[in-house]
Amino acid sequence: MKKGKKIYEGKAKIIFATTDKSLVIQHFKDDATAFNNQKKANIEGKGILNNRISEHILSSLKKVGIDNHLIKRLNMREQLIDLAEIIPVEFVVRNIVTGSLTKRLGIEDGTVLNKPLIEFYYKNDELGDPLVSREHVDAFGWASTSELNFIKEQCLRINDFLQGMFIGINIKLVDFKLEFGKRKSDGKIILADEISPDTCRLWDADTEKKLDKDRFRKNLGNIVEAYQEVARRLGILHEQTSNVRPIKFPKPTAVKIKKK
Repeated sequence: MKKGKKIYEGKAKIIFATTDKSLVIQHFKDDATAFNNQKKANIEGKGILNNRISEHILSSLKKVGIDNHLIKRLNMREQLIDLAEIIPVEFVVRNIVTGSLTKRLGIEDGTVLNKPLIEFYYKNDELGDPLVSREHVDAFGWASTSELNFIKEQCLRINDFLQGMFIGINIKLVDFKLEFGKRKSDGKIILADEISPDTCRLWDADTEKKLDKDRFRKNLGNIVEAYQEVARRLGILHEQTSNVRPIKFPKPTAVKIKKK
């Protein structure tokens, strides 16, 4: 399996082709962005942590039957993943009111919802990723009614699993973003992108200290330390350090990937 040319670069990741047309390599950058790319910075070590955390979460989800694009982690910054045609909708699952929902509706920050709220946002940076309805998604052919029903069911299952995972390490899962796509090899809708402190709001259950990208959005500082704390609590970061440079993850055991 050889790494080929760059085929896509986003705000936080780069996708490279491989010798298998149904598989690609996903590289995690250290770039941080907020407010639809209006705020930018480079945060050394963030990509390494997101790669490791996302691998752990996606692997755990696979074990409970949530199909996703992860094949395996290759090294500190890269994963081998299934190539998928991404549905141009971000699915945001909310358990606690904060962020844009507070601003839009005037509901008090920190209000716990009586059931999860799923919102749809059209993936378009130039338009500011606008909030859209199910009817928009169907009318413009981004996903069919049956596909949306399946995705909503997956969102709720993922939320249940992640809430249990995080509350077990004394973290509140406030909200998170998911993306889905159609796998090139079989056309099946699968979970894609990443699940990490870049895509989740995570609060310490006792202090409500933010352990996610809000530390960058709100200029709270100690971003890498917060991500390290999440990794440490998940049991995938054992080094007790405050400096990202000494962090070294062991390379995973080599596994031969057969062409599909």
